[in-house]
Amino acid sequence: MLTFSHLMVGLFQALLLLAAAPLVSGLSRMVRAKLHTRHGPGLLQDYRDIAKLLTRQDLTPPDSGFAFRIMPAVMLTTVLVIATGIPMLTRFTPVAPIGDLITVIYLFALARFFFSLSGIDSGNSFSGIGGSRELTMGVLVEPVMLLSLFVAALLAGSTNLGAIGAAIADGHVQSVTATIIAALSFAYAIYIELGKLPYDMAEAEQELQEGPLTEYSGPSLALIKWAMSLKQTVVVAWFIGVFLPFGSAPEMSFFGLLFGLVAFAIKLTAIFVAVGIVENSVARVRFCLTPQHSWIGVGAASLAFVFYLVGL
Repeated sequence: MLTFSHLMVGLFQALLLLAAAPLVSGLSRMVRAKLHTRHGPGLLQDYRDIAKLLTRQDLTPPDSGFAFRIMPAVMLTTVLVIATGIPMLTRFTPVAPIGDLITVIYLFALARFFFSLSGIDSGNSFSGIGGSRELTMGVLVEPVMLLSLFVAALLAGSTNLGAIGAAIADGHVQSVTATIIAALSFAYAIYIELGKLPYDMAEAEQELQEGPLTEYSGPSLALIKWAMSLKQTVVVAWFIGVFLPFGSAPEMSFFGLLFGLVAFAIKLTAIFVAVGIVENSVARVRFCLTPQHSWIGVGAASLAFVFYLVGL
């Protein structure tokens, strides 16, 4: 049952991630720079970039349509709504109607759809290619996410993200092996979704990876940059809430929420540092090879389902 206190927790964690998303993105860039033995941008560089873009003029291509204009607001709002329903500070879902597995999947698909559609609607050929590429990545990644999470839902007996995380934290799952394999396959899909090497490198292919952003400028571009960093943070928080719920508050209390916040911050930082190390330890691959690699995630998720069926 949704209560006022639960709603406040959901809004608090959504606003917290909104404020911290540029910081997390700056952390990733700083880790990459340190591993390259160069100075690189500062930890707060993304805040400065967003503030600078907000003061610039917002230009719109003459051939663009309605979808191009509303995409920044739709993407940022959708990811914020998702952030209210993911169990990050607590082992239960703050806003239960949003914290359902199927609802979250559809909301992420909505954000991806508008992001891709904006590139096609801009009238720029490079933006259209980038939009098509984004849809292709969705086709490759989302089935792995779905299968992994459905296995976790079967093990926990519920599609509620908080219930899945609580079952894993309490050890009330039917198969530990299936849970571990499902977590690994979901982590693999999350890594691809983050747009890290070896699958993506935005700085190397601006016309393809960030094609939908080619025609954006000023405040609209600032909102999109903010939404993209927020989406990366929320995706990792999603993984933490479902498969790494340890340390989260089991009930509503001030010290429980405070401890859950500290535990979440530590886990989030550790994951992004680990992602930065992995990213800088591998070579970039051709985009056409990504479908072959995505089958690894599909195979691992299918194996988790097999272990669930046999009860191992």
